[in-house]
Amino acid sequence: MAISCRVTRGDLTESIHVAFAVAVDKNGQILFSSGDPHYLTCIRSSLKPFQAAASIKAGAVDSVKFSDEEIALMCASHQGEQAHTNIALSMLQKLDLTIEDYECGAHAPSDKKTRHSLVLASKPISPLHNNCSGKHAGMLALAKQLDEGIKGYTKKDHPVQKIINDYVCEISESQNIHYEIDGCSAPVPFFTLETIANMFQKLALGEKKELKRVFNAMASHPLLIGGTNNFDSSFIQALDGRGVTKVGGESVRGISIKTKKHGPIGIAIKVLDGNFRALPIATMKLLDHLEILEEEEKKQLSHYSINILKNHNNLEVGKIEAYIDF
Repeated sequence: MAISCRVTRGDLTESIHVAFAVAVDKNGQILFSSGDPHYLTCIRSSLKPFQAAASIKAGAVDSVKFSDEEIALMCASHQGEQAHTNIALSMLQKLDLTIEDYECGAHAPSDKKTRHSLVLASKPISPLHNNCSGKHAGMLALAKQLDEGIKGYTKKDHPVQKIINDYVCEISESQNIHYEIDGCSAPVPFFTLETIANMFQKLALGEKKELKRVFNAMASHPLLIGGTNNFDSSFIQALDGRGVTKVGGESVRGISIKTKKHGPIGIAIKVLDGNFRALPIATMKLLDHLEILEEEEKKQLSHYSINILKNHNNLEVGKIEAYIDF
């Protein structure tokens, strides 16, 4: 069985996005699987909480006195709003570095209002607007902590990436991990969905001090993880300390939730064709099927359960809904 996100035009199905998902319980045992739990995918930015945890464990975060807000930004795929860029700049200042030291590149803010404001003011985009700028500040902090130079900190053979790889191997219980290059130029691994789910279960469990700090920072500052009208931020805000989620490129997501029935659980979900429009809808269908959201949480997130499609004249022409096929 799989999660199908059906795109309709009128009463007929026009397209279908298929999602695989895995949920594991407090013992790391699969409690639900949709599709293939061994499906191999790139974890992309869903890795950020664990990259941040590696810097915390190494002492880099405390050595430069990063705040909980700054730890949250290390975990973020933010939309480039002013709240995000201000914190990224603060992190650089604490490191005594400049935007020239970033190796993530620059892209326009994904937040439309911020992007339009920059255009109207004829202001340039910068690496601060990159959705990974917080993550890279964390890597730069680790580079300074190791005192082996910051240049090339995104290269696979740099001590920064070796420390992160060692930590990721520990958390994922994997060896000889296959890495490729992410959009921000840092190495990023491929894992099975079951492995990703188990990593997020450990984030929910919070037995490791560095993971507990990451979870708490994300839970305490939801708007920093994504931004305005962003699913990650809305989800974390709705769960009010009970859960966090982190999206990744090509429509992958990890979720950590503390439940009464199953204890701390981890979830991984991947839309196979990489289309982001299906991910929030598939996620909500999965959470509804697992019956792990409280009524108030479901109410706050209900607008993500269906996507009404409108044309350029604002006429409703279809919708996107999710179904779990048995």
